[in-house]
Amino acid sequence: MTAPRLGHEALGFGVGLRTPHFEHIRRHRPAVGFFEAITENFMDSRGGRRAALEEIADRYPVVLHGVSLSIGSTDPLDLGYLARLRDLAEAVGAAWVSDHVCWTGVAGLNTHDLLPLPFTEESLAHVVRRIGAVQDFLGRRIVLENPSSYAEFAGSTMSEPEFLARMADEADCGLLLDVNNVHVSAFNHGFDPVAYLRALPPERVVQVHLAGHTDYGTHIIDTHDAPVAGPVWELYRLAVELAGDVPTLLEWDDRLPAFSVLEAELAKARRAAAEARGA
Repeated sequence: MTAPRLGHEALGFGVGLRTPHFEHIRRHRPAVGFFEAITENFMDSRGGRRAALEEIADRYPVVLHGVSLSIGSTDPLDLGYLARLRDLAEAVGAAWVSDHVCWTGVAGLNTHDLLPLPFTEESLAHVVRRIGAVQDFLGRRIVLENPSSYAEFAGSTMSEPEFLARMADEADCGLLLDVNNVHVSAFNHGFDPVAYLRALPPERVVQVHLAGHTDYGTHIIDTHDAPVAGPVWELYRLAVELAGDVPTLLEWDDRLPAFSVLEAELAKARRAAAEARGA
């Protein structure tokens, strides 16, 4: 196991925490390294769901993964949201807090989608400033994920990995490398996913995501409702070769299977990582 990067722990292999699996986790205490909870599913809850999360956090490391930070929006940062995020992170002892390099709305409207950014100098400076403000408010570094995308800005002046690398360096934040999203976006936009991975700073990669997708032939949608596809496993092996033993998490959100299916996917991830380390 490599040393913690950016002060974060090396947690091994984990799965996304989903409500239908709560009872199985309580009863069987599966051998996973950590759980990742969707921030917005718990930050305003004071009932059984929140109690279950806190119980699980007493037994396992927990990380928080949000979808509403909207780091790229031109709206002011939502300080109420950040305060609730900080409280939740403290309550469960979150190992780290992550979100996406995107915007989710403007003028107070939320699209409930992870919208792509223009990769320009102006956009980069804007995002770096906002990351600094968020990190100051939370009192910790944040970790930001490359989202899947289905449209690009004609006005972009740099590639996505160049934008992410510069952002992480200038804002002193971590990266959450979603290799499924890299594959999805590479297919949709016609870029080289291997070159994408090689352009990222490996020392900034705090976590890796794996997930399934749906291939429609002309385009791919990031659906999180199926096993990890073969090309994504190949990218994952390369990610491990480049970045080392980074905590790896399996996301599965729709058509949720039995927990044993998730454990089988994690076993594949362990084998793939071991093969990559051997290579």
